[in-house]
Amino acid sequence: MRLPGLGGWSDDPAWATVYDWSVEHPRAGGLLWRLGIQSDLRRLYAATDELGTLAAGTRVLDVPCGGGVALRGLRPGQGVDYVAADIAQAMLDRTLDAARDRGVADQVTTRIADVGDLPFDDESVDVVVTFTGLHCFPDPERAVAEMTRVLRPGGFLTGSAVLTDTGLRHEPLRRAGRLAGLMGPMCSGPDVVRWLTAGGVERPSLDRSGAIAYFRGVRA
Repeated sequence: MRLPGLGGWSDDPAWATVYDWSVEHPRAGGLLWRLGIQSDLRRLYAATDELGTLAAGTRVLDVPCGGGVALRGLRPGQGVDYVAADIAQAMLDRTLDAARDRGVADQVTTRIADVGDLPFDDESVDVVVTFTGLHCFPDPERAVAEMTRVLRPGGFLTGSAVLTDTGLRHEPLRRAGRLAGLMGPMCSGPDVVRWLTAGGVERPSLDRSGAIAYFRGVRA
């Protein structure tokens, strides 16, 4: 069952617009995040800021790119090779619009892709970005396996997700997300750490912020 009017991720769901708006309006969005999911929006900004430190020629895979939220970390003229991948063309179009608005469109290419079967070679990207995506996937373990497969040794993976083990306070959010067709089975924090480790990521970190957790690690 799916709630009417919200759409699924193969479309352009209304929630995606709300999410993008909240990120681009720090004061109002920050308040919305604190009240709605007890999370600090500045944590997302800090994670995306790391992308602005990447050297020219670095190949980045952003999956799912959604509306291009992670692009806020890029700098015009930085010279990275940024591949934005998503299952929905509508999301890729929005990402390109965001790239143009930020003056980084010359660094961004888009690709229709299923995260469960990524169309990229083994060890072919330097950085994998997956913000607020893991909880949407129908098979999050398979998604992590694919993201770590394409990551080169020495490269890092960074992302965030709504987790299942953040307490009863956030259970209504998880239930509503499933009912709307916007969330999959999801996973716990230990699941994320275990799957990343199985994919060759050394000592992955997990930093919780309300309903969301941020994870990061370097592939051995």
